[in-house]
Amino acid sequence: MKRRDFVKNTTLGIGGLAAASAFPAPAIAAGREKLTMVTAWGRGLAGVFDAADRVAKMVTEMSDGQLEIEIKAQGELVSGLPAVFDAVTSGQADMYHAADYYYVGQHPAFGFFTAVPFGMTAIELNNWYYFMGGHELHLELGEEFGLHSFLAGNTGAQAGGWFRKEINSASDFKGLKFRMPGLGGKALGKLGASVQTIPGSEVYQALASGAIDGTEWIGPWADEKAGFFEITKFFYTSGFHEPGSGLALGINKDRWDKLKPSHQRMIEIAAGEVNMWNLHQYQANNSQALERLIANGVKTLSFPDDVWDAFGEAAQEVMEENMGDPLFKKVSDSMRDSMKKSSAWYSMAEASYTAQRDRVLGLG
Repeated sequence: MKRRDFVKNTTLGIGGLAAASAFPAPAIAAGREKLTMVTAWGRGLAGVFDAADRVAKMVTEMSDGQLEIEIKAQGELVSGLPAVFDAVTSGQADMYHAADYYYVGQHPAFGFFTAVPFGMTAIELNNWYYFMGGHELHLELGEEFGLHSFLAGNTGAQAGGWFRKEINSASDFKGLKFRMPGLGGKALGKLGASVQTIPGSEVYQALASGAIDGTEWIGPWADEKAGFFEITKFFYTSGFHEPGSGLALGINKDRWDKLKPSHQRMIEIAAGEVNMWNLHQYQANNSQALERLIANGVKTLSFPDDVWDAFGEAAQEVMEENMGDPLFKKVSDSMRDSMKKSSAWYSMAEASYTAQRDRVLGLG
């Protein structure tokens, strides 16, 4: 039995607000179609909700209202990250917008389509996805769950996170209650951290209440909007876990197959445009937000080299643990091959240029 068949015959995952019968059926009337999008994001959550909202608006506008996408933000139709995935794979909602690494519990290969530890930058991810087989592998993975997927956003390189105390050695992670999803979180668990996956809209309260000792979220702009600097001033600006985090649009495959080809193409175009737009939304806002954070007393920090080494060892262990899954290995091998090919030219050209430019112009 395929996983998609199993999922269809189960109820929604824990966290759903209502039984399947409470979900609205897809609307198709007089040539007009309406799709329901559930999201992992609270309404208005900086950057990530913007990406979901832009996809929905673009499709509605491009189709002159013939294909409308209605967004249900986190908590409006379902609550909790597993319920977002379950609603779409069960056919009770039409699509989701989320970070696919939230679903490594369904299959560890989902991590590759957001980020894996010591993985791809945003540019490398796009190279792989559009030109080196990444999208085809995303579709192959989706077949097991009845999904047709696209990248539809990217946060760029994410920060190491916010901590209540400085991290001086890998042993400082022992017993630390820390929010980090995906395979990066599993790697942190190898260092003794108590790792939690909490929806973004709930992270501030968890940190403020002491339910967690620290959190990664995204980067200066989104983190400033979230208000973490009001709770702690220790901010690690570079992390191992998400060097270029993709956001995904996952569409119920049966629903996708019933759409007109023109409507399918509109969704694909909107996802691709938002993938680039969202990346540069973050890039354009991060530096200015970082200046404001520093002005508010935030201390920017870097992990010591021995901590980075510990991250690397733990991450490698996590990756090796999953290599027995043929699809995971297939995606991993493809990603690593693409990353090697992309970085060869980048390291000789753009990386060298920007280092010299910043030196000559005094920008560093």
